[in-house]
Amino acid sequence: MPLHSLSPVSASAVLGLWHLTEPAAALWERLPAPTHYLAQFPDGRDELRSRQWLAARALAHQVLRELTDAPATLQNDANGRPHFAELPAYGVSLSHSGEWVAALVSSQQAVGTDIELIRPKAQKLARRFLAETEQADAGDDATKHCLYWSAKETLYKLHSRRGLVFKEQLLLSPFERREAGVLTGHLLVENPRRQHQVHYLSPAPDYVLTYCVG
Repeated sequence: MPLHSLSPVSASAVLGLWHLTEPAAALWERLPAPTHYLAQFPDGRDELRSRQWLAARALAHQVLRELTDAPATLQNDANGRPHFAELPAYGVSLSHSGEWVAALVSSQQAVGTDIELIRPKAQKLARRFLAETEQADAGDDATKHCLYWSAKETLYKLHSRRGLVFKEQLLLSPFERREAGVLTGHLLVENPRRQHQVHYLSPAPDYVLTYCVG
């Protein structure tokens, strides 16, 4: 079954994981209000990215049903962040990489999540998004580079501000990598600076996932 798990991660938030195996036609059948999503469907995407887009929205609705029976449809705000138009208090975050899709929904708070296939890309681009202290801490560890990248993506989605400089304004404290744990993230655009706890885990071999609530 494509739905891998639905996991409460706080008193008000549920994280869903989807293993993407089905064709686009099957994903369309899982969406409520398909006419609404057909109008939003992005043109020009390749077959995999189209399926990822559909699965993320199907999963978001499945996660939402864990929190409420109220009908709702996903829209994107001015910064590109998804939200349920009929439920303004709810926070939503979507992510996909390879054959895995994640959706995090909270009934009370803003949320962020990101899933990444572990690849050399993050290590090659490290100087663009990691501060010197973060580069030193990641060393030659490809998984740790991906965790840094994923955690910064999660913080970016949480705050939904265009123009944030990952290398300077989204910083993470050094950490010892484990199978699962918590990273301390810092947003350096406000006074006082905001600090967040970013959780991480490995949902499948060669993948990392991070999330943050509130």
